[in-house]
This record gives sequence, C-alpha cells and structure tokens, in this order.
Amino acid sequence: MSTSVRFKLSFMMFLEFFIWGAWFVTLGTFLIQNLKASQFEIANVFSTQSLGAIIAPFIIGMIADRYFNAERILGILHLVGAFLMYQMYNAADITVFYPYVLTYMILYMPTLSLVNSVSFRQLSNPEKQFSGIRIFGTIGWIVAGLSISYLFKWDSTEGALKNTFLMAGVASFVLGLFSFVLPKTPPVKISADEKPSFASIIGLDAVKLLKDRNFLIFFISSILICIPLAFYYQNANPFLAEIGLSNPTGKMTIGQMSEVGFLLLLPLFFSKFGFKKTILVGMLAWALRYLLFAYGNAGDLSFMLIIGIALHGICYDFFFVSGQIYTDSKAGVKYKSAAQGLITLATYGVGQLIGFWVAGFVGEKYQHLKTADVSAFWQQTWIVPAGIAFVVMIIFLLLFKDEKVESKTV
Repeated sequence: MSTSVRFKLSFMMFLEFFIWGAWFVTLGTFLIQNLKASQFEIANVFSTQSLGAIIAPFIIGMIADRYFNAERILGILHLVGAFLMYQMYNAADITVFYPYVLTYMILYMPTLSLVNSVSFRQLSNPEKQFSGIRIFGTIGWIVAGLSISYLFKWDSTEGALKNTFLMAGVASFVLGLFSFVLPKTPPVKISADEKPSFASIIGLDAVKLLKDRNFLIFFISSILICIPLAFYYQNANPFLAEIGLSNPTGKMTIGQMSEVGFLLLLPLFFSKFGFKKTILVGMLAWALRYLLFAYGNAGDLSFMLIIGIALHGICYDFFFVSGQIYTDSKAGVKYKSAAQGLITLATYGVGQLIGFWVAGFVGEKYQHLKTADVSAFWQQTWIVPAGIAFVVMIIFLLLFKDEKVESKTV
C-alpha cells in the first residue's frame, strides 16, 4: 500500500468519525438547552440512529454493493449530509429539526460500512493493516470532543451547541468532495446465480445460527445489553453538563482513549480467560459505570464520574468486539457477513431502538424530581440501566455454557 493511499484512507476515517463525534455526543444537551425538548422527543431523535442502522443494509446491499462505486456513493451521501447538517443548524424547534435528523441518519449510517469497504479493497493484509487505518477514526472522534470543550468552549456557553452542526456540516462537505479522489472501489462482480437474495442482504441467512442454544443466548443478551447502552448515548452529556462537571464533552473523550487501550489488551484477556469471562466483564463494567454515575458528583466525587467514563473501553471492547469475534467463529465462511449483519441489526438497530425509548420513559417518569433536585433525578435515571445490565449479566452467566472460541480475528 502506497503512502498516498494510506493517507487518503486515514484522512477518510478521521473525517468520518469526526463528523459523528462533532454533534452526536452533545445532541442530548442541545435538545434540552436549545430546543426545550421533552424526554420522549429526545428519545425520538436518538432513535433515528437505530432506524438508520436498520435501513442501512438495504442501501448498501441493494444499491452500493451492486451498481455504483463505493467511494462515489460515500461522496454523494456526505454532500447531502452537509446540507442536512446546515438545516439542523438553522432549526428553531423540534418539529423542524426531526425530519432533517431522521433523513441524515438514514444516509449517514450506510457510510460506516462504505468507509470499511473502500479500506478493505485497498489492503493486502486487512487483519494487520486495517487497525492502523481505523484508529484515525477514533482520533477524529476525540479531536471533535476536545475542540467542542477546550477550543470553542461551546458546551460551557449557553446556546452555542448549535454550532456543532455547522462544524459537522463543514467536515461532511470536505469528506464529500474528498471521497471523489479516494481509490476507485467498483462493485464486486458476481455471476447471475450468485445474486444476493433479500434474506442475505439483511442478514437473515444467518438466522439458522439461532438454532445453536449458546448463540441464541448471546443474540438475546446482545439485544438486552444495548438497552442500558442507549442510556449512555442519550443521557451522558446532559448529565455531566447539568450536574456542573466542567468541559463535559472533552472529558467524555477519555472513553475513546480507553477504548484504544483496552482494544490492545483484549486479545491477551480473550486468550487467557476465554469468551464467556471476557463478555461477562464487559457486562459488569456497564452496571458498575452506571452506579458510579448514580452516586458520583462534580465535586469531591468527580473521580467516580471520570472512572465511569474511562470504563467505556471495557464496556465496548469486551462486549462488542468479543461478540464480533464469537460471531465470526460460529458463522463459518459461508455466513460470516450475514451473521455480522444480523448482530449489527440486533444491537444498533433493535436493541438500541428499545433502549432509547426506555431511557425516554424513565426520564419522563422522574422528570418531576428535576426542578427540585437535579442530582436526585440523575441518580434515579442511572440506577435503572445499572439494574438492567446486572440482570443481563446474570442471565448470560447462568444460561451460556462456556465454550472454546477460535478465530483469526483474535
């Protein structure tokens, strides 16, 4: 791989995740402060991510993979995304904002697969080379968060978070144009008898894996653990801002930094302790993080909040990355893509869709506490996902039978 191609792929990844991190992290706080949204309205907006994840396979499987160059589709989607970001920047109320964010997420979620497709087609040894490209995406997310808190100070200035959409829009416009100079990634030619079926496109070919009791338990657990995960995406930034933690968006990048560190430790932990223990540690980390949020504060117990944020590396890597490895090992060559698609649909689609609405219901239930005692409101809010994560961990512990998992991915 030439230096030029490496730079192009790395810059593509940087912008792809800079765009997401530039507005999505602070979205909950923006909706509360700028648009005065209710808890259910906030849940409705965050649910657009899940709707985008559910619809994405159709766009990729039925259009991009079969008819057009991946880099061209990527460019068009981001150019349209830049326009939608500008419309969100100008939106004055939630009824105007919602149609734009829904359309945006339906178009953005497929780009996550497209940047991977463009990258993998250029790599001679993806297992060794891809991580060096993908890490620039995490760096992009971190740079976005640090910029919001420490460069522009938008999360400490009343009403200034609307500017995050302008920043994301500019980055989306740049990536849209830049995509047209990325390495050409034409559709993979397939013979007439290999045309993908509707079932294979959305991952239903892998449903037969659910006949395996262990995989079924893992599949159900994946959906359930994404319910408390949605609480973090929807509530973490508003929580940190409302209890008075300074530069909350910048401090939340500690989670991405820990993600990089624990990703390096995961192969060692996985090899030594196996899949079941690894994933149980990930589930326990979710419960522990929410308890730290429930009982920490922005004063003398602020270290509890920082630890809770830093646990993101274990929460994400030990569950989701381990789950991808497990799914890869169970699927076999024929169903690898379908199986990963099925798990993605279950987690980012169904699981988080349920989670965002549960978070909205819980927020609405305890809303009466907010005017009298903000800390009490957030304590009650965080205890719920902590309990859900703990229950899911116990279910997995009791029902999943330990088995040896071997995969080249490790």
